[in-house]
Amino acid sequence: MFNNQHTVYAIFFTLHSHTTVQVGKLGTIVFPSGNYIYVGSAKRNIQSRIQRHLQVEKRKHWHIDYIRPYSEITHVQTYSSELSECKRVQQLFEQYRGQWVAKKFGSSDCRCFSHLIYYKQ
Repeated sequence: MFNNQHTVYAIFFTLHSHTTVQVGKLGTIVFPSGNYIYVGSAKRNIQSRIQRHLQVEKRKHWHIDYIRPYSEITHVQTYSSELSECKRVQQLFEQYRGQWVAKKFGSSDCRCFSHLIYYKQ
């Protein structure tokens, strides 16, 4: 299903209505309805990490876990380490003409504004 040699992944999902969620230490965030890309990485066991993100019922650990119950996953893409997680976010942000809606979402351990991209179809 996924290329286990890859280390970066992007989860594409849709929110069908505006959703307000308490996201761990980030606080309450209002997510507009629309399309999103969440970018993450796993140095090993990328398939297990992605499978966990796809589950709805689970203990909340990553920021994506908080919004997952409200989202419809449309597809998942994995990438080689040619671009780092942070550079992949920038590449996808430009490619999809993205917008930032949640500061530090998925990026609390780096200098990126966010690893969650909101985009119009």
